[in-house]
Amino acid sequence: MPDRTFNVLFLCTGNTARSILSESILRKEGRGRFNAFSAGSQPKGTVNPFALKVLRDMGYPVDDLRSKSWEEFARPGAPVMDFVFTVCDNAAGEACPIWPGQPMTAHWGVEDPADVEGTDLQKEAAFVEAFRYLKNRISAFTSLPLASIDRMSLGTRLRDIGRLDGATVGQGKAS
Repeated sequence: MPDRTFNVLFLCTGNTARSILSESILRKEGRGRFNAFSAGSQPKGTVNPFALKVLRDMGYPVDDLRSKSWEEFARPGAPVMDFVFTVCDNAAGEACPIWPGQPMTAHWGVEDPADVEGTDLQKEAAFVEAFRYLKNRISAFTSLPLASIDRMSLGTRLRDIGRLDGATVGQGKAS
């Protein structure tokens, strides 16, 4: 793959937590090398306040983060994606739109922090844990030698990243 700026889309069902965290993390960690986006198959229309709090507390950007449909990225004129990563098992099992440009795909599932019940402190701790797992995956991804790696090897590495600590059961596939 040539040395250029890559477009990356993170998908989840509701686009309120994990995909939002991932978008913000890559915006900061991949600045200048990656354009980060997120979307959901059934977006809830709002971003989870704990996701925003954790991102702010960790020093990550929250401007322009919003819950939106993955259809925005399948329309003519949308940015062409180089990579599409599902970060929840539900989205990994759904029939995705046809992405222009044949992006590389992989499943990087982590538990949904929005499912945690309890005190606000327990909920925030779940978001911090999800943030940490996603940041580790994104750090591994941004360290890959994208300019010099062949597509088959890249697919293997993308799948391996999805198996890092915190991985959920559904491992999906990379193409």
